[in-house]
Amino acid sequence: MSEEITDSLIPYDDIVQEVLRAVVGRVLRTIEAEGLPGDHHFYITFRTTADGVSIPQALIERFPEEMTIVLQHKYWDLKIGDEHFEVGLSFSQVPSHLVIPYSAITAFVDPAVDFALQFPVDNGQDTLFEAVEADDKISEEEIAASQEDGSNVVSVDFGKKS
Repeated sequence: MSEEITDSLIPYDDIVQEVLRAVVGRVLRTIEAEGLPGDHHFYITFRTTADGVSIPQALIERFPEEMTIVLQHKYWDLKIGDEHFEVGLSFSQVPSHLVIPYSAITAFVDPAVDFALQFPVDNGQDTLFEAVEADDKISEEEIAASQEDGSNVVSVDFGKKS
């Protein structure tokens, strides 16, 4: 008896992505209440022009598609909502307020424990959900360079593995 695989009428992929994005919100809510424990810190990559994103125009011009922020030493006013989070960061020593919906996030990485989530881009393109392997970690030199100029932006390539 041969079994055919049929298309699901239940949107499992969408449900899984929604739950995984909720992981980001839950982690950030814990950090909002208790601060960052130990060596934990986050690289959060998001689409700069996604619906609901609010960042300074200068950042949109500098990063017209996607940017990565670092939540580690220099951030303030972290506020977590059900659909988005807000945070204060400094870019080239200019304080900025960012509002980032969870739906705009394309990657969430905690390099202290080699944890990473990558999400499909929410513009109709299909991408794979994949974890960033240890050799994709951002180097300590890149972190130091971003901190020296007062920037919370680190360029990260989350390209697909072959």
